[in-house]
Amino acid sequence: MDRETLASSSSSSSSSEVPSPDAWITTYHRLLPQWKSFPSSHLILPITVSRVNQFDAARLDVEMSAMLKEQLVRVFSLIKPGVLFQYEPELDAFLEFLIWRFSIWVDKPTPGNALMNLRYRDERVMEERGKVRTGLEGPGLTAAQKLWYCIATVGGQYIWTRLQSFSAFRRWGDSEQRTLGQRAWLFLQHIEGFYKAASFSNLLVFLFVGKYRNLIERVLRARLVYGSPNMNRSVSFEYMNRQLVWNEFSEMLLLLLPLLNSSSFKNLFRSFSKDKSSDSTADENSCPICRGSPSIPFIALPCRHRYCYYCLRTRCSATPSFRCVRCSEPVTAMQRLGSSVNEKSSKK
Repeated sequence: MDRETLASSSSSSSSSEVPSPDAWITTYHRLLPQWKSFPSSHLILPITVSRVNQFDAARLDVEMSAMLKEQLVRVFSLIKPGVLFQYEPELDAFLEFLIWRFSIWVDKPTPGNALMNLRYRDERVMEERGKVRTGLEGPGLTAAQKLWYCIATVGGQYIWTRLQSFSAFRRWGDSEQRTLGQRAWLFLQHIEGFYKAASFSNLLVFLFVGKYRNLIERVLRARLVYGSPNMNRSVSFEYMNRQLVWNEFSEMLLLLLPLLNSSSFKNLFRSFSKDKSSDSTADENSCPICRGSPSIPFIALPCRHRYCYYCLRTRCSATPSFRCVRCSEPVTAMQRLGSSVNEKSSKK
């Protein structure tokens, strides 16, 4: 009897706890006002794009432009030298336009951005939308943003380069009088100073925030974000680090080796060597520095060992306390071998 009463009580309690089929609708209407009351800023997921990736992408774009320019210059290698130099700004603008046309204009990343897994995103739309799920989605740049980007990067750089070359050719800055050219030169200098100050301020903000690496991206609100959230860096810096280490090591050797006296090191290691037969059988008529027969023989005083004139003169000029390679005695002077021979013959 007790088991039957317990089973009946448990079945009745479980049946009473089962919700009705329309319970979720009631819960939805009850929680909907609270969901709408949350501010949209709480739904934005902050993302952090690597600053190193953005700088590396800009550097790779510059290197890509240099490679394309080198290949294009080779095409005109047979023309008259100096002709292509006059149209170098136009050539740079043409290459930058090609990169922009086949990358940003067709909603594709630039070569540097593609290697760093980056793409441009219209940040204005994301700020108006508010709700962001992953922090990486969002539309690309609009047609107006792309055109203004081309005008600012390609056209602005070309116009500024031509203005600088034209003002330098006309010598606007050399004029002492307050002419129109002098005023235009001062105006260009003020614009350049203001742009450099603004770029430096933008760099500080970029290092602190991580958005908009230059002024053009900040004005156009074009932000670099990751194209794929699961993609690693496509560039390996192991080879570059190895190359930098060897480069620094070679520069250190090139700096230190001329400061060392090779003859002193040879004498030092020769004293520790066990084979003494090579020293005894050495040719006394050969120069101990270049190991060749001296064309202009000179002898070092007071040890009177035979040397080449240029070898002995160079060592004595480089090292005031130069010691003889054969006997390690300090060399105080040098004398022509023929003069000593003539002196001996005259005495006889």
